[in-house]
Amino acid sequence: MLVIVGWVIVMVCVIGGYMAMGGKLGPLWQPFELVIIGGAGVGAFIVANPKFVLAKAGYAFKASMRGPKYNKEDYLELLSLMYAVFKLAKTKGMLAIESHIERPEESDLFKAFPKFSSDHHALEFFCDYLRMMTLGTENAHELADLIDEELETHHAEEAQLVTAYQTMGDGFPALGIVAAVLGVIKTMSSITEPPEVLGKLIGGALVGTFLGIFLAYGFVSPLAVNMNNVFEADSKYMTCIKAGLLAHVAGYAPAVSIEFARKVLMSKDRPSFFEVEEAVAALPNI
Repeated sequence: MLVIVGWVIVMVCVIGGYMAMGGKLGPLWQPFELVIIGGAGVGAFIVANPKFVLAKAGYAFKASMRGPKYNKEDYLELLSLMYAVFKLAKTKGMLAIESHIERPEESDLFKAFPKFSSDHHALEFFCDYLRMMTLGTENAHELADLIDEELETHHAEEAQLVTAYQTMGDGFPALGIVAAVLGVIKTMSSITEPPEVLGKLIGGALVGTFLGIFLAYGFVSPLAVNMNNVFEADSKYMTCIKAGLLAHVAGYAPAVSIEFARKVLMSKDRPSFFEVEEAVAALPNI
């Protein structure tokens, strides 16, 4: 929503300022200049990126438009879930959670936390490392290295999406020049026309340069920056899970383990110690 608001402000300020100076909208309507710039930009986007990035491009755009996926309530639910799982493991042993992590979609424990259960990536991530613990993984440092490798891989995949959009935005000014040059070539073929005709043709050619810069710095490049910010914010969910898992495998009590996890969250999303304490106190007995 904020992305749309920002784009509206860009449009109103630029076009409104142009009209306030006495400019007319008619000369700006150059659909074929837009076809040249936009079409070439999309074509270059396809050439520059592998199938994986092209397939995920729509997902990345939607993610940027919706903003960060998780809020304070979601993190409170996550911390409560980890407390419940860690408490069960501490009191009844790691094998007690085996049935839950083998079929998490059927687990009453996970069903009590609907937002987490509906997040396939987070659910799989959490269950995979719990499964490793049930198989005997006890070295927190080795586990930390492995989790870091997985998170780094996931981050690199998201970075490819950001780079793809940023590269397309960086290319629009140059493509605008291409459109302008083609407009000048068209104008030169009409050099014998009267000045008022040449003026319109030259103005139309210059619109190409304007559109290229306008699309790059008013729309696509800011979208790429926002996309990166959204991915960074969403990655905290996995980092929170990582901190809790490592604290648990190091032998800390469930309340301490989720405190480790709570501390890695951004201040705007981080529940207070007392909010977490109240949430876990309200959990049903497992």
